Amino acid sequence: MTQEQNKPGGGTDCCCGAGCCGEPTAVESGKRKVVIDFLYLDLEICTWCKGTGDSLDGALARVATVLQAGGVEVEVNRIHVDSEDKAMRYRFASSPTIRVNGRDIQMEGKESKCESCGDLCGDDVDCRIWLYQGKEYTSPPPAMIIDAILREVYGQPVAAAEAGEPFTLPENLRKFFRAMQSKQ
Repeated sequence: MTQEQNKPGGGTDCCCGAGCCGEPTAVESGKRKVVIDFLYLDLEICTWCKGTGDSLDGALARVATVLQAGGVEVEVNRIHVDSEDKAMRYRFASSPTIRVNGRDIQMEGKESKCESCGDLCGDDVDCRIWLYQGKEYTSPPPAMIIDAILREVYGQPVAAAEAGEPFTLPENLRKFFRAMQSKQ
């Protein structure tokens, strides 16, 4: 049921998956498929990115039976965003990010100082704070991810940003990538 892949760094077109950057959605292609993109800065040091990956894995394990019963195929892309170019290509506005069929599961943009990423690059960096049912989390609760997946499959998906809209990389991420580049 679940197909997982790591996306390569090359190419000029976005390869996030269905619904992102003009790619056909599952409905448009006539398939029952959900594409989940997990975009992150680091999975070795950043506790927020690692926690988000763990939450995604837990959510997928919990919802797998429902999706399988509904005949829905799941594709998971784990995308390491390791450059400004890649961040621009993927329209990466905050780390970590989870998208379901191209739609960010957390539309509100709230960030807070992430000590792990700051340690990684040697500068102060803010990362995503997940808001769910009135509470803030450094990693999304599995229920938040499950809600987003089921909304996409069974209706009421959150609106995605249009691929044709201009995208500006947030200064926070520019700062992170500059600091990482200067460390090399």
